[in-house]
Formats: sequence, structure tokens, C-alpha cells
Amino acid sequence: MPIVTSVHNPRVKDAVRLRNRRYRQRERRILIDGVRELARAVAGGVRLREVFVCESLCRSEESRRLVDALPNCGAEVVEVSEAVFEKLAFGQRAEGVLAVADMPQRTLADLKLPARPLLAVLEGVEKPGNVGAVLRSADAAGLSALVVADPRTDLWNPNAIRASLGTIFTMGVCQSTTRDALEWLRQEGLQILAARVHGAVPYTQPDYCRPTAIVLGSEAAGLTPLWSGDDVLAVRLPMLGAADSLNVSAAAAVLFYEARRQRDAAAGQPAGGAAN
Repeated sequence: MPIVTSVHNPRVKDAVRLRNRRYRQRERRILIDGVRELARAVAGGVRLREVFVCESLCRSEESRRLVDALPNCGAEVVEVSEAVFEKLAFGQRAEGVLAVADMPQRTLADLKLPARPLLAVLEGVEKPGNVGAVLRSADAAGLSALVVADPRTDLWNPNAIRASLGTIFTMGVCQSTTRDALEWLRQEGLQILAARVHGAVPYTQPDYCRPTAIVLGSEAAGLTPLWSGDDVLAVRLPMLGAADSLNVSAAAAVLFYEARRQRDAAAGQPAGGAAN
């Protein structure tokens, strides 16, 4: 095919529309921008529809290797000019490869939990970048899954995908209502730890070696009252300065790595040992 040089090309215009949440939801398609993000989507079994490639922007060995592998992914490859790719790209990190893919359709029932799971629930978070950052920390700390409950942004926002560095495609991730998520956690027999500014116990006190769900809310509103049951333990992080809360992604990282520390210690492993 000839190189697409017009930003008014119908395929380009359709792809650009996927920046809009309503259009993504209607079409059940998403944008994946970036070499690592796209490689992890392929590894996670995401179906690619078409891939836009700007050869002059594929400067890294990683990007060229990905482009060489694209014919095996089943997607149509469309070569575009730098001007067209700039129109398509999300953010400033143009790596020369961007894909349109089917939106993954995952539910709570699709999550495959190990015998002693450690997972997170993220309720009511508004910023897609925070969702992606929490996912990245969850992946790094070896969590089993992440549930996005009653989100105020959609899970497949391009900024969430990019902030997660594509781990959104390789972790067990799904959206749910808060009520369904809470019922599912109870059915699975998980210890529920809810992060609250005025939590009853310090975050280091619970036994994270048990099957555990760590629940975090938005910075503006915190967690809803649904996370106040007798079987939900409210935990707090020390706040010793003027601020009364951390960014949700920072709080998540602290809690995830405390769980990782306890589990590694119980297994007789050095910090950062194998996930379980």
C-alpha cells in the first residue's frame, strides 16, 4: 500500500476518534500507542485490527523488532507519514507504532486467582494516569489482579494504557461495580483491607500473607461507605507533614510493597523474591 500522507484519510480519522471515551465504548475498540505497550498487548492476547507505522520514527531496535513481527499478529499494517503519525499519537513520546485493537472484555468471573491471592481494588478514581500508575506498581509487586470499581474514567483510556506501560494487558484486570466487587471478594474469602486517612490500624499491622484485597479510593472522595462492613479492616498510612493524604498511586505502591515484604519474609526469601 502507498504511504498515507493525509490526516483526512478515513482510517486515520476513525482511529483519532478513539481518543473519545464514548466512541471507544460504542465501537469496542481502543488505541495502543507505544512499543512496550503494543508488545505487551500482543503478549496478552489482545486482537489487533490495524497498526499504523511511521518508519522514520522507528529509531530503536525494540521498535524495529516489533515492526518486523507485526505480519504475524494478523493485523493490517498501514504505513503513514510523520505528520499523520503526529495526528494519531497520544502524548509526546512518538515511537512510530500505534495500533487499533479490540477492547478486552473481562469480568470478575474471568479473573484467575492463585491459591493465596493478593489483589487490589481501585474505586472511583478519576484520572486515567493514576489508574495506569497503580497498575504498574501492582505488576511490579507481583499482585494477582486489579479490579477497577465504579470508575470515573474508563479503564482503556490511552493515558491509562501508557501510564501502565502496557501491564494493563498482561495483568488480570477488569471493571466492576463496587457492590459486585465487594460481594465477589467475600465469596472468594479474601481479607479486605481498606486504605483510609483515619484507618483503625497502621498499614504494617495486618497479615498480608493471607489471601488479601487492598482497596483504595479517589483522592478527592476516598472510599464509599460500602467499604465499612464488619469484615473490612481500615488501614492508615502515617501522614507526618501538612498534607493529609498521598496520591493514590503512591499509597498503592506503599501498601503493595508492604505485602510483598511480608510474603517474601514468610517464604524466607530476600526482598523482591518470586511473586506468590
